[in-house]
Amino acid sequence: GRTEFKVLIKALSPKEVTRIYTPRPLDRNDGTFLMRYRMYGSVRKGLKIEILYGDQHVAQSPYILKGPVYHEYCDCPEEDPEIWQNVMSCPSQEPQITKDFTSFPTIDLQRMLKEIPTKFSQTRGAIVHYTILNNRIYRRSLGKYTDFKMFSDEMLLSLARKVHLPDVEFYLNVGDWPVEYRKANDTPGPIPVISWCGSLDSRDIVLPTYDVTHSTLETLRGVTNDLLSIQGNTGPSWENKTEQALFRGRDSREERLHLVKLSKENPELLDAGITGYFFFREKEKLLGKVPLMGFFDFFKYKYQVNVDGTVAAYRFPYLLLGDSLVLKQDSQYYEHFYTGLKPWEHYVPIKRNLEDLLEKIKWAKENDEEARGIAKEGQLMARELLQPHRLYCYYYKVLEKYAKRQASKPEIRDGMELIPQPDDRDSVCSCHRKKPLREDL
Repeated sequence: GRTEFKVLIKALSPKEVTRIYTPRPLDRNDGTFLMRYRMYGSVRKGLKIEILYGDQHVAQSPYILKGPVYHEYCDCPEEDPEIWQNVMSCPSQEPQITKDFTSFPTIDLQRMLKEIPTKFSQTRGAIVHYTILNNRIYRRSLGKYTDFKMFSDEMLLSLARKVHLPDVEFYLNVGDWPVEYRKANDTPGPIPVISWCGSLDSRDIVLPTYDVTHSTLETLRGVTNDLLSIQGNTGPSWENKTEQALFRGRDSREERLHLVKLSKENPELLDAGITGYFFFREKEKLLGKVPLMGFFDFFKYKYQVNVDGTVAAYRFPYLLLGDSLVLKQDSQYYEHFYTGLKPWEHYVPIKRNLEDLLEKIKWAKENDEEARGIAKEGQLMARELLQPHRLYCYYYKVLEKYAKRQASKPEIRDGMELIPQPDDRDSVCSCHRKKPLREDL
């Protein structure tokens, strides 16, 4: 209706005042709404959240969030990880983490120190060596392609502000491709390198991609596409969407060029275009180039084609959260959450060479209710797997499992620098848990 929900958030105690940004709730078009807010100060007693429709409180409003409640940049970690995981409703098991660690019953830091800098950093040049000690984060970059460490830095710092992290020393690959391809029974066996993307023939330990963690950290600040805003911008209702499959993207894989050819031959089924040429510049004259399209506009179309880029297409989580049916290319690459998804239940699979794509689009058009059901199930599963707290839980569980398997104590190595927590000049942060560290006294 025309009446909008109104959200009022304030400190529970009248003696406390804090700045809180509360945009309008996001309408998810299925009878549910997402309410977001960002705090620019902390409160000791807690928050009162009122959600009103006209003058009436909705559901159990007002909601009381017991304090203390800290804003994002308040450095106030919970000392007891069990308490933190309970508060965060972390799942007890993550199947992908269990699988990733089967090759590594123990982790030999000394062997890694000898091997990794020469084996990976010189050829790939995208490895970052981290040590976390006393909840402080130190790192050194190995190679010249390590700019994306800014994304791992920000996530690790954010996590360390919330919970006391285990002492741990590890190597993170900030490049696109997984790097460890040796099998468990090889001699020497694989070493545990952490990456943002895995593949069926590699042994890398996978973390949530830099893309989903950055978009989550920057929600309501700088980014427009984040895992929450997508959910309130899913385009027209199902019956009013354009009955075509859509693809937009760069030329980072040959199958994407094939999509454009298919689109030219079958415009009634598929609208595919390349927005930028880098790998196959000679094809631009033949296939043409299309302007960039706002991501929310993707959801004007009923079907979305998800094709790998250099590795897994990192748009997949966002496509699932929309209100369209995702047609996903069969791929050797995966992200951390794929184990929770099943073909024909959460998305429609298409062959690697795309030979059955047109047939699958026709199937979706002829079986509209079933297609809509799969789109809905995919959306619901993505909402569960990709909530912000699940990303933090996942990161923590990887570090926890890794720490338990280290055969020696982590150390701050030559060439490592401390990554400081960002200054918090804009907001007040009084941490009730903070005790001075021995080296600060």
